[in-house]
Amino acid sequence: MQDWTNCLQTVNGVDIPTIQCLEIVFSNILYVAVGLAVLALFVMFLVGGFKYLTSGGDPKATTAAQQTLTYAVLGLGLMAIAFLIFKIIESFTGVNVTTFSIPTGTP
Repeated sequence: MQDWTNCLQTVNGVDIPTIQCLEIVFSNILYVAVGLAVLALFVMFLVGGFKYLTSGGDPKATTAAQQTLTYAVLGLGLMAIAFLIFKIIESFTGVNVTTFSIPTGTP
């Protein structure tokens, strides 16, 4: 998580967020979202593994466990593909699409 103290502007002794703080807010939201996605993936692997171990040979329970594990792997694949697409766009265009930045004007 990024600290946003260096994007504040002091006016009459009060720190006021500027438009540059949106970069930090966006970065922090993305950081938390990726963390939650990884946590959900981990929980899905645990639940799928537990279901599989406790299925007791029941075909329906085994199928449900396999589906849970399949969805977890698909989620991991989608996260990896999204990251790779951003990196490919970045390599072709030279624009850093994984970093949100607001250009600053010169006075």
